[in-house]
Amino acid sequence: MRKDIEFPAVEGVQVAITRHLNEINQPEWEVYLLNTNDFPLHNILVASTGYSPKDSEKGEKQQTSTLRHHFDGVEANGFILIELIDTSVFHLCNEYWVSYYIGSKIYDKKFIFMPESLVEANLRPIDVLQKQGVLHS
Repeated sequence: MRKDIEFPAVEGVQVAITRHLNEINQPEWEVYLLNTNDFPLHNILVASTGYSPKDSEKGEKQQTSTLRHHFDGVEANGFILIELIDTSVFHLCNEYWVSYYIGSKIYDKKFIFMPESLVEANLRPIDVLQKQGVLHS
């Protein structure tokens, strides 16, 4: 039964969408998984997708393909690049469903960046990445 399944709380794991200028001074956006714990994460799966908000003004449904990524691990207090993201999907809800193991226990959490969150005014320094971005925890 579902009530018998333990769903441990996710702590110390974050997703960040960052912006930086490339070698020809054009902005590029990247999505990172950050592990701020003092222990590594193993066998990480990330499913990313974009979809229109439920209260979309246009009334038309939009959805991107679902991309799936696998990573062997992220070191303690480390990070990994999940994917590049194009500004053409910033008007969508951008969801990152992250699953990983700590020891033999599985954890998972959805990180959803709403359309209004990926704007210039919300960019903050993310020290560990040495980039400007929006951090979701």
